[in-house]
This record gives sequence, C-alpha cells and structure tokens, in this order.
Amino acid sequence: MTTHNLLLLPGDGIGVETIAEVERLIGFFNSKSNVVRFSVDRDLVGGAAYDAHGVAITDEAMAKAEKADAVIFGAVGGPKWANVPYQHRPEAGLLRLRKDLDLFANLRPAICYPALADASSLKRELVEGLDIMIVRELTGGVYFGEPKEIVTLENGERRAVDTQVYTTHEVERITKVAFDLARKRKNLVHSAEKHNVMRTGVLWKQVTTDVHKSYAPDVTLEHILADNCAMQLIRNPKQFDVIVTDNLFGDVLSDEAAMMTGSLGMLPSASLGAPDPKTGRRKALYEPVHGSAPDIAGKGLANPIATIASFAMALRYSFDLGAEADLVDKAIARVLDKGLRTGDIMQPGMTKVGTSEMGKAIEDELKSLAA
Repeated sequence: MTTHNLLLLPGDGIGVETIAEVERLIGFFNSKSNVVRFSVDRDLVGGAAYDAHGVAITDEAMAKAEKADAVIFGAVGGPKWANVPYQHRPEAGLLRLRKDLDLFANLRPAICYPALADASSLKRELVEGLDIMIVRELTGGVYFGEPKEIVTLENGERRAVDTQVYTTHEVERITKVAFDLARKRKNLVHSAEKHNVMRTGVLWKQVTTDVHKSYAPDVTLEHILADNCAMQLIRNPKQFDVIVTDNLFGDVLSDEAAMMTGSLGMLPSASLGAPDPKTGRRKALYEPVHGSAPDIAGKGLANPIATIASFAMALRYSFDLGAEADLVDKAIARVLDKGLRTGDIMQPGMTKVGTSEMGKAIEDELKSLAA
C-alpha cells in the first residue's frame, strides 16, 4: 500500500472549518482503500502562527511543507492582524510557501455546475457547462519584484514603487504547463498580457510564441490583451479553455472567473512546482480561492466545497488518483443536484445547510458512489 504524506495548514477564519471537512474525506479514503493511505500532519500558518510564534509561518512548518507530498491550505488573514508588522502579516505565510517551495504554476479552474447556473451573476446560457482553466504564474512579477518600497521624497511627498519583473525561463516554464494542460482538454490556449504598454508584456508574448512553435505546435495559441480578456470573460466565457497569464493579471482574472460559477466558495486551486529530476514529484499546495471570511468564521456557515475540490485536485495532480478525484467531483455535483446549498449559493426552493452538513452530505455521496 502506498502512503502519501499530507500537511494540513488550516490557517485562520473559515479555513479551520473547511479543512475539517477535508479531514472527513481523508478518513473516508483511509478506511475504504486498500491501495493508498494518507498520513496527515498539521501546523499553523497566518494569523494563528503569528499569535503563537510571532511569525506568519515558522521554519519548522516550512520544513514539514518541504517534506510533504502535498500541502492542503485553508485561508489566512482577518482584521485582528491588520496592524501587525508588514513582514509578519498573515498573507506572508502563504507567500513564503509559494516562494520557498517554488510553486510557480497556479491552476485555477472555473467550473459552473449545472445546478448552480442560476446562481451566477451572468445569464444561464453564458455559464451553464462552463469549464475553463486559468494558469497563473505565481512566483514572479509585480508581487515579488524589487525594488518594492515606499519612500519620502525631498519635497515631503511619498512615492510607492512595485516592480514588474519576468525572465525568459519564468515565462517558458509556465507556458509549458498551460500547453500540457490544453493537450488533455480542448487544445486551446489564450495567452493574456499587455504587450501594448508593458515591456514585460512584450517579452511574455515573444517567449510564449517561441515556446508554442518549438514545444506545442499542435495546440492552438491565441494572444489576447489582458484587459480585453477580462471583458471577453464576461461577454462570452465559454470561448476560452486554458488561459495563461502573469501573477497580477492571473490574480484578477481568476477571481473574475470565480464569480461566474456562483460563488468564490466553489473554486479550488492548485499551486505546483517543477517536477523533481529524480522522482518526477512536484511540490504542491492546494487551497480554495476564497479568503478567511472573518465575518462568518466559527459560525458553521462556510461553504466547504472549494476546499474539498482542492483536495480532489491533490488526488488528481499530486497522487495520480484520477478515479478517486472523479468520485469527489461527482459527489459534489450530486449534492448540488439534490438541492443542498450553503448560504453563499442559496437559491429559492433549495435546502440551506451549514459547513459540516455539506461535508457530511458529500461524504455520504462518496460512500454511495464507491459502494
């Protein structure tokens, strides 16, 4: 029997509650499978880590993340930590995980379940059946570029600087991930950048074109300006399949795509590193797109589906357990088809449930599917 090592980092707010529902499913697979087993470790991150240790993530927790086969992450942040030193803000824990593990490829699927098509802010015909993948470069760009500073000028005025930086290598490796994914989907990639006003956009377009020619000529590549991409996602989202873009634009476009599905509470994500030359294993972190939602934290109201779907992505991309991942996805769809809804996706005539009720319902469907 193969044992996979998982590190759970619940973090803050509703992350604690949604990770508990993932633990429910881990327990299910450990009890039912005679092929694979999950060994689970836990640690603190974000505000919880700051309260306990004075940092957003400890070196000890980072060491655990380095050794784990995959990290399942909840959420971080909240008003409680609004005034902590910038370098120790809760989000710094997540940024360190991404940077130190070199998790350069962020996969954010936007899938609209048929049962939720009317919960979208767009018309049903625009989103029903929607299934797109946004591939966001995660460890470069403006979030990590230097200099990054706020300085006071001689005249007393303050000036803030964030630096957008990309290298050929960074663009090459993220576009290869996008092309590889497209080959397993609809063989279409849109590359979104701003080559009309940004030098990094010029480089991005040039390198993407070169990689397409040498690495993936079998895949259709379309270049699109990032602002036009944002508009087209609202006008006709199903024209897209895989969108590859930089860190900043990927942050914005993936959140926009998330709302087409009805709620941020529905969207999972995966952050992947490069394959190990010897083992082929990628370091990986899986997390919901939503935040810590401090206004509902501890009330049992959070939607756990995004975190559960993130675990399904771990099954698929880290452990090559596609059949098991499909079971989780089918269980989620069945629960929604039966009319169960958390508050964020509630619709007239549906049955409102809480976090644990939704998690238990998905587990029950898993049991039924696996019987």
